Amino acid sequence: MVKLLVFYLVIINLMGLYVMYADKEKAKRGQYRIPEKTLWRIALVGGACGTTLGMRWFHHKNNKSPFKVGFPTAAIVEIVLMIFLFIKLSH
Repeated sequence: MVKLLVFYLVIINLMGLYVMYADKEKAKRGQYRIPEKTLWRIALVGGACGTTLGMRWFHHKNNKSPFKVGFPTAAIVEIVLMIFLFIKLSH
């Protein structure tokens, strides 16, 4: 069960990182953008660490307060929940 959870978290966070990169590239080219709802959904189903890293690394959405505060807050909550779950599942 723990291995499956770790696998899921790695994949969803890589997806979060990728969508932030892809949306930034689309913004640079003036192309159709990834909806903000999609970015939030990925963050809230376990990808907040990846979206937060993407926001920082690619300098994307870091001037918008809901993202600037929301993604890191969600990441902290997710890290705390992960630690709690790993402790619970390992016993």
